[in-house]
Amino acid sequence: MAKAVSFVSYPVSWEKLEIDENRSLWASYTPDYQPNPPLREDITADVAIIGGGYTGISTAYQMSQRFPDKKIVLLEAKSLANGASGRNGGMMLNWVYGTGPMSDEMTRRVYQATNETIDEIEAIIARHQLEVSYRRDGCLEVFTDEQRAREAEQEAAYLQELGIPVKFISSTAVQQRINLHGIYGAYLDENEGQLNGVQYIRGLRPVLLERGVAIYENTAVTKIIEGKVVEVVTQHGRVRANAIVLATNGYTGKLGYFRKEYFPLHSHVFATAPLTVAQKQAIGWQATAGFADDLNRISYATHTNEGHIVFGGGSNRSYDYLFNNRTACPKPPPAAFDAMHHTMSDYMPATVGMSHAHRWTGTLAITLRRNCAIGVRGEHGNVYYALGYSGHGVTAANMAGRILTDIYSDHADPWHDLPFVQADSSQPAGLSPIPLEPFRWLGYQVTTRLTGKSPREAHG
Repeated sequence: MAKAVSFVSYPVSWEKLEIDENRSLWASYTPDYQPNPPLREDITADVAIIGGGYTGISTAYQMSQRFPDKKIVLLEAKSLANGASGRNGGMMLNWVYGTGPMSDEMTRRVYQATNETIDEIEAIIARHQLEVSYRRDGCLEVFTDEQRAREAEQEAAYLQELGIPVKFISSTAVQQRINLHGIYGAYLDENEGQLNGVQYIRGLRPVLLERGVAIYENTAVTKIIEGKVVEVVTQHGRVRANAIVLATNGYTGKLGYFRKEYFPLHSHVFATAPLTVAQKQAIGWQATAGFADDLNRISYATHTNEGHIVFGGGSNRSYDYLFNNRTACPKPPPAAFDAMHHTMSDYMPATVGMSHAHRWTGTLAITLRRNCAIGVRGEHGNVYYALGYSGHGVTAANMAGRILTDIYSDHADPWHDLPFVQADSSQPAGLSPIPLEPFRWLGYQVTTRLTGKSPREAHG
């Protein structure tokens, strides 16, 4: 297994720390990044990719590798990795959500597909010698209820019979990795990990430019006119392309697509400053990239190579849905982060009183069944899409690049029958409709406030 590339942490005064509002920890490690110039002319392309996050960059990488002679254009409304790909909890996890009951063979295939994606991320970092901080020493799903822990132990035994290397470990074994309170055991998947997505995405820009991919940043798409040749309209230019890729996830509705099938959810996250040696010893985080719990108000945390703890969830205050699918990130009140920090302190009492170095918000695409959808649509079968990762997108969005390239190449057999892939434009997207406003907003408020349930999948 390749070793993670680590950076020397920036000097930070713990006592006099100032919070970097709505700039993710991940972005702070690319301080000198300058966006590419925007599009200011009318051009043509074989493929126009809209969105510069994991989905867009992975698709550009796969397509430029498979089709070096095709003209590929990528349009990003702001800067690469500005959206959820650069504003998440950083966990590289296996599986996808919302698949429903699966056969033994399908269970193996879904795990294999996601695990191969993490392998490929690691291989790409090594192949291009990218300066990306990541670790792959496993993640935990911890159980806060004794009965659920017993059921998880049986489930882990079943997965191992299928050849899937997920194992159940006792609460004592959990504490040898992370000294968490109130835990009865955990799943451990040693193939999972944590990734600085901003470094990864922005690090691939020169690779793509060398391959001839045209990347335009600060180029928001304002209109798409479908046809045998698709016209993509921006403020200062247009792209006429034989095919387009909607790689916009939580922002896809702004382009007129899938407005009934998902809603944009704003997920708040914070990070501590790098821990001192004494703080690391007090917390007892010895190994493992991260953990998530089993509660409806899911909590999740990662520990970076540089020593930061990244934490999200644990409270309905950790999320916001804005009326009418608004995507502008809200500024959460300090009480939201206080509630989240309180939850973190329940698991790790030594974190009480620790300062936040960064607070940020990422906009996710949440579907009714929490299932993603990757495929092709349109009268001419030339509008490709991937969205609805429901917070599990670090792995799933990178996997989408491979899937979309295979569908585009008419070689989608490896993905045949996977429950989240629609390889034929005549197929429906497989996403259940969500009522439009005002019922959507009211439904979200009632569900979260009365039942105490927040979206289960918001840690990727």
